[in-house]
Amino acid sequence: MHELFESCKKELNLEWVAGHDGGDREVKVIEVNRPGLSLAGYFEYFRAERIQIVGLGEFAYLQTLDIARRLEMTGNLFGFKELPCVIITHGKEVPPEMLEEGNRNNVPVFRTNFGTAHLIREMTAYLENRLAPMKVVHGVLTVVYGLGLMIIGDSGSGKSECGLELVKRGHMLVSDDYVEVRHHPGDVLIGSTGPNVKHFIEVRGLGLIDVKHVFGIGAVKDSTKIELIVRLTVDKEKESFDRIGLENRTFEILGVHLPEVVLPLRPGRNVAVLMEVAALNHRLKQSGIFPARELNEKLIHKMAQGGDVESKI
Repeated sequence: MHELFESCKKELNLEWVAGHDGGDREVKVIEVNRPGLSLAGYFEYFRAERIQIVGLGEFAYLQTLDIARRLEMTGNLFGFKELPCVIITHGKEVPPEMLEEGNRNNVPVFRTNFGTAHLIREMTAYLENRLAPMKVVHGVLTVVYGLGLMIIGDSGSGKSECGLELVKRGHMLVSDDYVEVRHHPGDVLIGSTGPNVKHFIEVRGLGLIDVKHVFGIGAVKDSTKIELIVRLTVDKEKESFDRIGLENRTFEILGVHLPEVVLPLRPGRNVAVLMEVAALNHRLKQSGIFPARELNEKLIHKMAQGGDVESKI
């Protein structure tokens, strides 16, 4: 609870009013709950492991109860050991029985002036991001023409230099070397950077570069959806690479398979330009246009008709 409170107290206007000794309680699920039925005494299917949001409806019902019944219902709610916390919305004065039960059971009680629906949206969004499955990937995450493009490859392959060149060409840096990837609903992968290396890029020979201050605020972004993987690899004679563009390579992160482009490294190649074209080509495919496939089908059709293919294309 301490972490949740410190992270959200400014954004959600949270005030910790009771249960201060319950700061070590944990939130393990994304969903939140409104305990209307529970305050009425019906606990079948009650999800005590969720954050409990008490809004105007719950307050109106509690006001209809006599003090003895109100103490009983509040005591039953706060008696669940797995209860993470209770949040009072609309800036309402916290009932004395909730303050008493929160302190007695060490259940944190927060208050906010947010409306109930607004708080539920914001809290759910925070929990989705905080509790989403996470994996650290060593790569450089950029935004190229609005597309989340992550550069991966062996150490020393030039990932950071490519990222720096993309920033210089007007694109955005999200993270260098340390990318926190979180799996959101709908098989969406969101990449962000760690707080200690935010907006920095490390280039051998130059050291750490503060991209935000060197290139401006428009050159950085805190997070982005990852849509394309570009792998840098040493060009080996025996290794085959896709020369037509018909291969559908994928790279798996947290069970999600993302399209992957493999770029062989050779002296003199402008890898940053190739990445820009890879991003644009991926955008083209997303819109339903697949140039390599269309050319391949056209060639097959011409060959089926017989004759000189080159003279007909």
